[in-house]
Amino acid sequence: MKKETFFADLASSFVVFFVALPLALGIAVASGAPSVFPGLISCAVGGIVVGFLSGAPLQVSGPAAGLTVIVFELVNKFGWETTCAITAGAGIVQILLARARLAQVCLGVSPAVVHGMLAGIGVVIALAQIHVVLGGSPQSSAWLNLTELSTQVMNMHGQSVMLGLITIALLTGWKFLPRVSSRIPASLAAIIVSTFIANIFWLDVPSVSLPETLVPSIIIPKLNDNLWSSLGAVFTVAIVASIESLLCAVATDRLHHGEKANLDKELAAQGVGNLACGILGGLPITGVIIRSTANVKAGGKTRLATILHGLWMVLLVLFASSVLELIPLPALAGLLVYIGASLVNKHHIRELYHHGEFPVYLVTVLGVVFWNLLGGVFLGICGAVAMLIYRTSKSTINVERREEIWNVSMSGSLSFFSVPKLHKNLSTIPSGSKVTIDNTSTHMDHAVLDTIKTWQTAHERRGGYVSFNEKKE
Repeated sequence: MKKETFFADLASSFVVFFVALPLALGIAVASGAPSVFPGLISCAVGGIVVGFLSGAPLQVSGPAAGLTVIVFELVNKFGWETTCAITAGAGIVQILLARARLAQVCLGVSPAVVHGMLAGIGVVIALAQIHVVLGGSPQSSAWLNLTELSTQVMNMHGQSVMLGLITIALLTGWKFLPRVSSRIPASLAAIIVSTFIANIFWLDVPSVSLPETLVPSIIIPKLNDNLWSSLGAVFTVAIVASIESLLCAVATDRLHHGEKANLDKELAAQGVGNLACGILGGLPITGVIIRSTANVKAGGKTRLATILHGLWMVLLVLFASSVLELIPLPALAGLLVYIGASLVNKHHIRELYHHGEFPVYLVTVLGVVFWNLLGGVFLGICGAVAMLIYRTSKSTINVERREEIWNVSMSGSLSFFSVPKLHKNLSTIPSGSKVTIDNTSTHMDHAVLDTIKTWQTAHERRGGYVSFNEKKE
């Protein structure tokens, strides 16, 4: 390795570390983990293990906001030990998918569904964490968080609100300070400032809680008695984590001109990482676009930058974990509200609206928010299939008289869905007339062709004449 490359990776690793640290803490809290250590464990594994095996060297893996809602539900339903077992099982599934070379298949989900899923997760996170910003506790569902919001506002805790708003304001406005923001990540700056204010002024707000020692925080994973339900959760985590990681890998490739991602190898690395996280008591991990972007923009050249950022997490846990207890929870909640809101991406909405896929996006978002993640994705996929059927069956059939000749023009995709419309239009043509059929359709199935031939035979028997002209559209 060249000296210049080593120092570029070293510098980038510190940038990624400072970006990842507050995100890991906030996601651990929002996921319902027993402490923030699982978030840090996952950062270390995502950096060292996945970074070493990765098929996308500049992608950075770790606990992701996209899995927060799923993990929170799993912890409430099964407990933390079983959630760890589910994480390990998801890793095994990912390894098997990679061995079967199915990484490309995971990318076959409609972007409207994927973006809708992430936006729905963002809304759920923001609705839950805004209660913490207001000084309360999140409810058990997005609907309850929404309906109880007015009550929480009436009983808000002033100091918590102040810290949360300071955090959100810094995150929003940091980009307007280019000289500083190019050196210090917005998330780190927001947490440092809020922590400084909370401790200098002795504000009465809850802070990060850590176990007395690291050893008791390591959990032995165990399976739940409800095996089928656990297996369903395993596949849910595996599929969502795989799709998010692979989409992130593809997006990261667009940011640099270096080595491009080997998706099957990357999926296998993610699987090994989740297996390790489950065994060590960490959160499930994915490739994360925020950290990956930071790595590329900071000048990372090889996988060493990712590996070193994981090493810094290990050193933090071993030698400076007590510093984390100074961080106020309202500040982390403010960070999560901001992250949740940012998952509702305006650019994606405009793009999907332009391509006519916004209804699928909206159905997915509403399903994730007011039903659950799997239900929302299911509704989104059903919506995408329905839209596909509609588009493939969309056709134009016009009948008009031109002097003594009746002209039938057909375009679009002519499937069996078009037969009723075709039959209705052909029935308006008088018996014995001359007819010209101009076909410029992109597709015509047997049902349509049979309908035309049957009508043509009957029309000619009654003294009519039919000519059939087929052209490429």
